[in-house]
Amino acid sequence: MYIFILVIHIIASLILVAVILLQAGKGGGLAETFGGGSASSTIFGQKASVFLTRATTTSAILFLCTSLSLAVISSRRNISLMENVKLALPAKTSGPVKTVKQVKIDPKTGKEEVISEKVVPLTEEPAKKPISAQQ
Repeated sequence: MYIFILVIHIIASLILVAVILLQAGKGGGLAETFGGGSASSTIFGQKASVFLTRATTTSAILFLCTSLSLAVISSRRNISLMENVKLALPAKTSGPVKTVKQVKIDPKTGKEEVISEKVVPLTEEPAKKPISAQQ
């Protein structure tokens, strides 16, 4: 249904553009450019201005209705344009970095256990804690 209304919308917009360009305005319009005289009256007969006015009105109403229906249908669809896009997070630092780990060493086995880990720029020194003497 969505594609059908979209095709009608595109056709209505093209017809609307063509009909508006064919109308003669104060300066003669594009219709007089092609034939020198009133080209629209030679194509459509004596009632050219009436036909072009009705065609403009009809195509404008069709364009408005398809625009509104496409907006309603689009709002009810649960499809996001950003659904399958993976965004990269911006880097917080723009220079060289180092990883600072806080570890706990088991005195019996000698195993290291990482308590916390963070990435800091090289210009920033991590806060140093005094090492207490183990007894």
